[in-house]
Amino acid sequence: MSESRYFTEEGLQRLRDELDQLIRKERPKISQQISEARDKGDLSENAEYDAAKEAQGMLELRISKLQEVIRNTRIIDESKMDSSKVYLLSKVVIKNTKSGTTMKYTIVPEEESDLKKGRISVSSPIAKGLLGKEVGDKVEISVPAGKMFFEIIEIDR
Repeated sequence: MSESRYFTEEGLQRLRDELDQLIRKERPKISQQISEARDKGDLSENAEYDAAKEAQGMLELRISKLQEVIRNTRIIDESKMDSSKVYLLSKVVIKNTKSGTTMKYTIVPEEESDLKKGRISVSSPIAKGLLGKEVGDKVEISVPAGKMFFEIIEIDR
């Protein structure tokens, strides 16, 4: 039994779109490549056939994994979440107490993280250190570079 994974509606739709792309476009394309390679003769020494079969195996593995993730997905209902504390999908403004710099992050499921857009994974060290905290709380977070100290300035949804 696989564990449940939490996604936003947007994140789940991206997974469904990718799965649809793989099944409707990539799968027929690889089947065509296998067919063309098979038509070239002796399969025992046909590198094109071997490469196409390997690509097919990788594609089917990805399809299978996506189907499993989608089957076990739970949608996050933001309306039922407490906005006074940091939780998944919280938008948090934090201040580095040593340098005084402020940063704004949105805590998102692992598969939806994108640091360039300020979306950090719920399993990242910073997010783990912020979860459950309130505005005004000071937190010490261990990161690969050492310990960092932050103050939570704002929490929003």
